[in-house]
Amino acid sequence: MARLKLSKASLQQELVKLKLYEKLLPSLELKRRQLTIELDKARKEYAATRAEVERLEARVGAELPMLANTEIELKGLVKMTALDLGQENVVGVRLPVLKDVECQVAEYSPLAKPAWVDALAERLADVAEARTRIQVAAERVRILGRAERRITQRVNLFEKILIPRTRKHIERIQIWLGDVGRAAVVQAKLAKARQVRDWDPAEEEAAVWP
Repeated sequence: MARLKLSKASLQQELVKLKLYEKLLPSLELKRRQLTIELDKARKEYAATRAEVERLEARVGAELPMLANTEIELKGLVKMTALDLGQENVVGVRLPVLKDVECQVAEYSPLAKPAWVDALAERLADVAEARTRIQVAAERVRILGRAERRITQRVNLFEKILIPRTRKHIERIQIWLGDVGRAAVVQAKLAKARQVRDWDPAEEEAAVWP
């Protein structure tokens, strides 16, 4: 770090920096609070989506206990074929938004599969979409969490480091300038005292009247 210059010019620079830091801090703190609110909302949405997936999976198990029959091949019955993701700007942070999910049911012979497979395919498509929403919700939490940590670091930098350090610099320069000013006054008084002490009226008269 550069050595602090003890001068009036340096004092002015520190005063300008302090004014700038104190002006920026409230806006940074506001953004941090907004991000905290959005992060809390994203976490709640993520928890709600997880609960929805668990509910759907439990419903499938309750409505279709026949799934326990391992003799029926169900692998690859439903697969995701398209995913439409968008973006939205939340407090200056770009977040993914799930617009649409398309799932395709594999072709199978109605004669080779039980009738309940149709209902299963529909439920599995719902679960696949819900699981995709979980992934998107988790990504929103991750992005917002990272943004909140960064803005918190900036707030702490201004609040705990830059502003206190600049104030100390200002105080140090002001003390030094005050000491220099007082020393100059003392020197001036001493010089004047010496002039008075060394003054000889006879010499001055001789200089005026040769």
